[in-house]
Amino acid sequence: MAWRAPNRRSLRCVVFLAVVHSARACTTLAVGKAASKDGSVFLSHSDDGEVNGDARLCYVPAADYLAGSTRPIYYDTEDYPRFVGAGRGSCYEPKDGQEPSKPIGSIPQVAHGYAYFEATYGIMNEHGLGIGETTCSGVFGTSAVGHGGKALLSIDSLSKIAMERAKGAREAVKLMGSLAEAHGFYGAGNFEGSAESLMVGDAEEVFVFHILPDPTGTSAIWAAQRVPDDHVSVVANMFVIREVDFEDSHNFLFSDSVRSVARERGWWSPGKPLDFTKTYSDGEYEHKFYSGRRVWGAYRLFGVVGLAENYTDLRVEAVYPVTAKPPSPVEVGTLFRIHRDYYEGTKYDMTKNLAAGPWGDPDRWTTSSKSVQGGWERSIGLFRTTAAHVVQARAGGQGSVLWFGPHTSASTVFMPLSAAASAVPTPYNTSDPNKLSRESAYWAHRYVFNVAKMKYSYAMKDVRSTQAKLESEGLALVKKLDALPHGKESAGLINKAYAEHAARILREFWSLPDLLVEKYADGWLEDKSSLGYPDWWLEAVGYQNGPPPPPPPHLKKALLEEGRCADAAVQRCVGACPARGFASCAARCTQECDGAEVLV
Repeated sequence: MAWRAPNRRSLRCVVFLAVVHSARACTTLAVGKAASKDGSVFLSHSDDGEVNGDARLCYVPAADYLAGSTRPIYYDTEDYPRFVGAGRGSCYEPKDGQEPSKPIGSIPQVAHGYAYFEATYGIMNEHGLGIGETTCSGVFGTSAVGHGGKALLSIDSLSKIAMERAKGAREAVKLMGSLAEAHGFYGAGNFEGSAESLMVGDAEEVFVFHILPDPTGTSAIWAAQRVPDDHVSVVANMFVIREVDFEDSHNFLFSDSVRSVARERGWWSPGKPLDFTKTYSDGEYEHKFYSGRRVWGAYRLFGVVGLAENYTDLRVEAVYPVTAKPPSPVEVGTLFRIHRDYYEGTKYDMTKNLAAGPWGDPDRWTTSSKSVQGGWERSIGLFRTTAAHVVQARAGGQGSVLWFGPHTSASTVFMPLSAAASAVPTPYNTSDPNKLSRESAYWAHRYVFNVAKMKYSYAMKDVRSTQAKLESEGLALVKKLDALPHGKESAGLINKAYAEHAARILREFWSLPDLLVEKYADGWLEDKSSLGYPDWWLEAVGYQNGPPPPPPPHLKKALLEEGRCADAAVQRCVGACPARGFASCAARCTQECDGAEVLV
């Protein structure tokens, strides 16, 4: 069963009604090796889920398989627990009350599978291949085998198979594309749409990869564009690839169906440019600027300025470039900063105005109102992020480095873990979102984030100070471990060093809530001076219209002498008060005389 959107807008409703998953409205970034300060290729991903997200970082060990073996394929749930079963490392071993996941099909197995780190998607393998994901809308959609459709592979499965079987980005793109064509591809199937995009990179190059089901529901349509070495790229829940150069096999990879389907549908004619986004995207979802604002915001922090802020239809108008050259070299911390961005310092600054409250809180909780229509800006930083990561793909030292941060980027610490490591520190594979655990890094960051809400602009200064210190220590640790001789004998030392750093992050973040409460409880600063409220907020909420101060004693005496406080005068004043606002009007009639008799 396949779906299509005849008017390019109906698909999102059809998909949402057919299959509902937790939303994954993610943001991805990519940086070419010549655009980075140290020559690394960077790519990133924020897994911006809704509820019951699985924030565990898991290590899947390398494995050898017998000839004729098959690899099981599981249904894409994306909720906690995302998988239960043996053969994929200790992270997934069944716990009490858990039922093993059941495969929906299989594909032929290879002789050897590489070791890798994964969360909801494959993240980085032992050869330094890295991936970041963002769901996109598409004009076609379908369902999985056993769930009303015939497609076998989701982006979750494809990204993990790429980790197991590919050493480089180009190889991974071709592998995922060919498998999707052969076995069928299905998307997330929620309001976001039925298509997907990945950043796929290694130490030499990085690609933007787009994929959606074909109209039969049994294959796939896909294209990938190489990011120039001195450029950066941003994808935020909408395709970005425009004209595909079918003659340039170095910079473009694609399925034959890109042209054949477009031609069959009358969307493209041979000899004319084919705009992949205009042809196969269903545009932004949720609201206008849902994707475009983040693309604009991320490019701004890369230093790419002067881009348009307004447009009519992002699908039709090529408002933003697929890639752009930053004016200065990019560091790994630049990507951390982008994933923490709420458009500070721009007219879209979410720390400003009444919705942010007196303490500049940029987060807007998920809102559902039957009587009030509207929407919030979609920021890059987000309260509902399950986890975020940056892959620093490089060839020297320990190889590629994964920087992983559970929960929202605003209050997480990006912890390093290299491709030479063979274990995940325990605090990072303990992340049940429904059960608070003091042993969990996810819960430490989540707890701090929510405690900081009581006095956000103040408390976050303390959070950021600890965050910056620990991330600086992480950078120093990577540099130190890079100097070690590398081989199997050093894996134990590397695992131990990263585990100690992870324990330090856990310890320091669990100490923060008590510090924040001690410092900002009850509106005071360290129980000594009141922090009050900012003047702009007081004016906005009508503080100036509140009860006036009492008159001075000599004025009260004069009022009595003039008879204005006589019962009859007060009654006349109260009688003249309108029905609307009666209580406050009546209070004003009497408050000037309160206690006057005593003062005469």
